[in-house]
Amino acid sequence: MNLFARPHYTSDATQFIESLKQQKPELEVEQRQGRALLWDKSIDRELTAQARAANVKQKPYVYQTEPSLR
Repeated sequence: MNLFARPHYTSDATQFIESLKQQKPELEVEQRQGRALLWDKSIDRELTAQARAANVKQKPYVYQTEPSLR
């Protein structure tokens, strides 16, 4: 038997989430739709490779001016 186990305990946050899901059963579906809208995107690997290949390497001292050849 685990000394720290509290089988009949549920936290306030868990109780709140469970009651919210009971009040709004469509909540989980709405969350998945929102995630799909903002985060779940298909990645075009060819376009990503082209963007990486077109990247211009930055000079080590960005703010140093080039010497003028007059």
